[in-house]
Amino acid sequence: MGRQMKYWGVMLSVVVIALLAIPAMGKSKKLKVCDKGWECSHSVYCCNETITDFFQVYQFEDLFSKRNYPVAHAVGFWDYHSFITAAALFEPLGFGTTGGKLKQMQEVAAFLGHVGSKTSCGYGVATGGPMAWGLCYNHEMSPDKSYCDDNLVYPCAPGAEYYGRGALPVYWNYNYGVIGDGLKEDLLNHPEQLQQNATTAFRAAIWRWMTPMKKKQPSAHDVFVGNWEPTKNDTLSKRLPGFGATMNVLYGDLVCGQGFADNMNNIISHYQHYLDLMGVGRGQSGDNLDCAEQEAFNPTDKSKSSADASS
Repeated sequence: MGRQMKYWGVMLSVVVIALLAIPAMGKSKKLKVCDKGWECSHSVYCCNETITDFFQVYQFEDLFSKRNYPVAHAVGFWDYHSFITAAALFEPLGFGTTGGKLKQMQEVAAFLGHVGSKTSCGYGVATGGPMAWGLCYNHEMSPDKSYCDDNLVYPCAPGAEYYGRGALPVYWNYNYGVIGDGLKEDLLNHPEQLQQNATTAFRAAIWRWMTPMKKKQPSAHDVFVGNWEPTKNDTLSKRLPGFGATMNVLYGDLVCGQGFADNMNNIISHYQHYLDLMGVGRGQSGDNLDCAEQEAFNPTDKSKSSADASS
């Protein structure tokens, strides 16, 4: 029995190798094999580029060049290593690894465009321009409330406050609870982790990017990379794949369906600026760039502060 299992195991390997070698659709070109050092040698799988292949530390420094200036509010907190460590956990799910190199670079620029716009302390006459000040903050500086709401599933922990924290700021106890469950971190009882650990802050932001908030709805990742096909209702609501729909997924009608409002334009400007700095160019921003006329996937409770835009 053992010999038979070994025999069929060898035969299966031979069949897999043979299938990989079959030219696609009659073409004579063989699949490309690559080498990336000891960890991946002479295999077609070595050719799959990861974020570190096309987004390196000098680019991170270019995108967030003012984050450690003395006037910034989170000096020394955000760094490339924390982002890459967090991103690597989501690469198997497609973050920064979906499609070819162009789409991969576009997605990283799109995600960081949201991050930069939401954590910026830039203003019109700021040194280096307003786009240079992303990752200036890691938490809301002057919250006017604790953002504690009645919720049976995610009740507020004694003494905890749920003001905006992180790379895509998280507000309200139920959002800390949901994202904490997704990360397997106790953010409900320890929301401060999002302003104490940069890797956790980036993980929470990427989880939010990759995860639909409701069943039968797309994630920001899905609408950006082309995994989502709009329904007839989506089309009638002017929701179409592209960067604009990422704003709809993340912020709904707090940003979208408001015409060409400043808050929407600011997010788009960060995305396009980062495309330029990464060498892609804003000419590759993609279709459906804005959400000026899109109806929200999930209409917002207007009684809440607009600070909940990232929830």
